[in-house]
Amino acid sequence: MPDNFYGGLDFGTSGARISIIDFHKKLVYSNSVPYPYKFQNPNSWIHSCEKLVDSLPIEVKSNLKKLAISGTSGTLIASNLNGEPIGEAIPYNQACNENKFLIESLTCREDHLRTPYSSLAKALSLIDKYGTNILLRHQSDWITGWFLKDWSIGEEGNNLKLGWDLKKESWPRSYLNTSWQKCLPKIIKSGKIIGQINFNLAKRINLNEKLMLISGTTDSNASFIASGLGKEDGLTVLGTTIVVKKIIDNPIKKQGITNHRVNGDWICGGASNAGCGILSQFFSDLEIKELSRQINPSKNTSLNLLPLNSKGERFPVNNSNLEPILGPRPVSDSLYLHALFEGLAKIELKGWEKLGELTGSLPKKIITIGGGSKNPQWRKIREKIINIPIVTCKKTTSFGTALLAINSK
Repeated sequence: MPDNFYGGLDFGTSGARISIIDFHKKLVYSNSVPYPYKFQNPNSWIHSCEKLVDSLPIEVKSNLKKLAISGTSGTLIASNLNGEPIGEAIPYNQACNENKFLIESLTCREDHLRTPYSSLAKALSLIDKYGTNILLRHQSDWITGWFLKDWSIGEEGNNLKLGWDLKKESWPRSYLNTSWQKCLPKIIKSGKIIGQINFNLAKRINLNEKLMLISGTTDSNASFIASGLGKEDGLTVLGTTIVVKKIIDNPIKKQGITNHRVNGDWICGGASNAGCGILSQFFSDLEIKELSRQINPSKNTSLNLLPLNSKGERFPVNNSNLEPILGPRPVSDSLYLHALFEGLAKIELKGWEKLGELTGSLPKKIITIGGGSKNPQWRKIREKIINIPIVTCKKTTSFGTALLAINSK
């Protein structure tokens, strides 16, 4: 009898990745592709998705039992009622400042929604642009809908920045009489079976016609699942942006902080607009590898950079007008890379200090996942600046999403 396989698809800022595991939770296949167009273009997501599915071994395609999808937290798209996208998505790191007073009237003591980076701010901006005869869906939910050809469902974790209350399991009462309440998804918990893949799509892309789609999660929650984080550990995700997370007893409602419930634990965290994205603006992956070897992590550069990917920051400070500081640039490329690493490590430190201040404790060790976690020189610089032991997790975010699929009910 052939093996059953379980898949996780993760959609990041620069591309998509797939992980396939077997019944014993062992990784049997992994692959990644860059987006063909810019990140905001939903055709990028679908094109990458089809390419990854097409590359799967035939045995996996015909015996893929469950599939879950994770995506960037806070990337919101408007579609028509048939799920077809209207224009581009508003990415997680874009601020929408135009409905400040309306947001304040809709939210009470909900500081995490009173930021121009919240999905609520993005939703109101899309409604201003396209009206209320639309569906508002986050990246992971919209792609899951594409597999089902049914866009009615949204997963709880992806919709917290839109206003979903995890404790009350409802949208805010202030949304009830709005003209746009119908634009919101019906929310279900992460890791639940939603339904079977659309029959015609399964035939077209040669997937098992009985494949079940599982409600997914955010990319950083998938990283949390992959890392096997303990109660005294912290998690840093070093992707295009830096995300820090730790397990807490009760949710914390503060600006820039998100609270999720994963595997029965409350997780709080924050996401900066800084991260590996800035490195790729100056250097190729190969250049980063070669220049890193020239860095002495025990020395300081004395340069004080603020390497945001673009103007504006969400966490550890919430300031949509904050400008990056990327100069002066020294003649030596390795010295400049060293200074960028230091600047990113200082942002991570401030993130941990902020979480420590809100939760009453710092982690005893930091587990790191994501592309940047593989760089040993950066890890040593981070350890020196943050002064907490750091270990690298070799698992990928899509592996965490595959675990979500296999453990689904």
